[in-house]
Amino acid sequence: MDIYRLMFPGKVVFGVGAPDALGEEANRLAARRALIITDPGVHQAGLADRVKEQLSGVKLSVDVCAEAEPEPTFTRLNALAEKFHTSKYDLLVGVGGGSSLDTAKALSILLAYKGKGEDYVGVDKIPGYGIPVFAVPTTAGTGSEVTPNAIFGNPEKQLKMGMVSIYLIPRLALVDPTLTYGCPPKVTAASGLDALIHAVECYTGNKANTFSDAIALKAMELIASNLRRAVKNGSDKEARNCMAEGSLLAGIALANAGAAAVHALAYPLGARFHLPHGVANGVLFPYVTELNLSANLPKYAIVARMLGAETDGLSPQEAAEKGVEAIKGLAKDIGIPLRLRDLGVRREDLEELAIATMDVTRLLANNPRPLTLDEVRQIWENAW
Repeated sequence: MDIYRLMFPGKVVFGVGAPDALGEEANRLAARRALIITDPGVHQAGLADRVKEQLSGVKLSVDVCAEAEPEPTFTRLNALAEKFHTSKYDLLVGVGGGSSLDTAKALSILLAYKGKGEDYVGVDKIPGYGIPVFAVPTTAGTGSEVTPNAIFGNPEKQLKMGMVSIYLIPRLALVDPTLTYGCPPKVTAASGLDALIHAVECYTGNKANTFSDAIALKAMELIASNLRRAVKNGSDKEARNCMAEGSLLAGIALANAGAAAVHALAYPLGARFHLPHGVANGVLFPYVTELNLSANLPKYAIVARMLGAETDGLSPQEAAEKGVEAIKGLAKDIGIPLRLRDLGVRREDLEELAIATMDVTRLLANNPRPLTLDEVRQIWENAW
């Protein structure tokens, strides 16, 4: 039996009213000055103010920074670190989607250890814990509230790059499904599909283990059964609740088994064309999966069943192929494009994207089969 290592999240509170625990948890840390990191949209919706109210009730000084970007860059991260480096905050609270949470997580390190975000790119480059971070997600997608990852775009290299360290896992995750109820259909679709991709890549990747498999399968079940409903009717509380839980579980699986080639291709695509992360992943998902099928037909056949495909009486190959069809059907139903050309990508862009993909070695190494440059080129061509 191969050795595997498990990375558990900090404390997790899930359910309606979860943020009510903010004040109590801040008191446990003896925190005196907190900074809420959010984006303009979440702030305008009043969600950051709801969090601020919970913290202000415990004699805690609270400031709000609504400067997180929808697709965060090192440029903005470093500017925020410079802005707040003398502020002496002892608690950061990320409120929003994965971009706001990643910004809070990375900022906690820069305020503690100085330097720039680029200095900590890679695995285990962070020397220790930074300022404690509480995470309050308002989308069901990235799972950043329980992962050791913080992903940022590098404008100069036109590539997304990851900081990966146990020291980035938030001290506390407060997941309240009601905070996602106002999420627009397009954001619900993109973030939800991203969560599903996390679960599938964790389940089929090289780092998959018994623990991550169990969690990833449950995440697939919850997301596949509820994503269409949540996109079609944002007021469907049952679907929203299941999506929030599915995203959380997919994040825990991601922390322990990692993403793979779908994300590797999405990094240069998202950075170059400024696409939402879930859209960049979603458009590539069926084409990467199609090439990966032969690496683990039994698991991909199970994925197909989890996605609702009828596989009784089919061979593993036939069943696995049904999974690709199910992915395309889901993407179509929730409004995710299935062709790169529909996202403004030109055919002449494909070679540059393929070459850039090969630099995302951390994620490619976890793919269930090694990919050559020619195979990556073929995926890009198929997706175009």
